[in-house]
Amino acid sequence: MNRSGLKQQWGRLAPREQLMVAGAVAVVSLALLWWLALAPPLATLRAAEAQHRALDGQLQRMRALQSQAQLLQSQPRQTPEEATRLLEATVRTQLALTGRMSIAGERVTVTLAGTSPQALSQWLTQARTSARMLPAEARLTRNPAGLWDGTLVLALPAR
Repeated sequence: MNRSGLKQQWGRLAPREQLMVAGAVAVVSLALLWWLALAPPLATLRAAEAQHRALDGQLQRMRALQSQAQLLQSQPRQTPEEATRLLEATVRTQLALTGRMSIAGERVTVTLAGTSPQALSQWLTQARTSARMLPAEARLTRNPAGLWDGTLVLALPAR
């Protein structure tokens, strides 16, 4: 329908019908304005504070990791023998009765039997910071008592 046809159709409507059609057009226009122009920015604004807090938390974690990396980089290089000695010391102190260590070439295997999660976490941190070793392979299971059993294979640092 063209514009003149719409004007003719509008002129044929009773004043009460014109008022109802105008009201319906206004309601539909307001709904479209809300859904397309106002609701999306308001939803973004409502979610912005939570997103900002989450990003701040991520930034803090990244800065902590950065400082750890810089600390590790500033330490002098270790020979594999020094790293092995340090690792043996951490196994004795952190895993005392629940961990055994064996060395095969460039890899160190630590066998765990009933190790608490806290002790394992502390030991892994010590192994990473003092001996500069990271797990290359892990086969761990949690026993019914909530303790860890299995093996961890660590790679010796490069010369």
